[in-house]
Amino acid sequence: MGMTPEAKVKKQIRAILDRVGAYYSMPIGSGFGNAGTPDFLVCYKGKFIAIEAKAGKGKVTALQGHQLGKIMQAGGEAFIINDKNIDQLEEVLNEIR
Repeated sequence: MGMTPEAKVKKQIRAILDRVGAYYSMPIGSGFGNAGTPDFLVCYKGKFIAIEAKAGKGKVTALQGHQLGKIMQAGGEAFIINDKNIDQLEEVLNEIR
């Protein structure tokens, strides 16, 4: 059984974060308060970054969009990363460095 397209994107994101030495956590959404939490919560060079991984044209849910908005309001950075814009993550991390 192969990896789902979204799992492949998450694997690429993990590889990028590992390569630059970023701290990250991948919280598991549940009915106990984590619903809508982004796939990756990252700290890199003192910056808080949230990443929602999607495959193809996958869209964030209303709850995911709300959580990403709250993170940006609090001064963090939030990104929706898919197989087409994964280079954007590399660019952002390079700018922070």
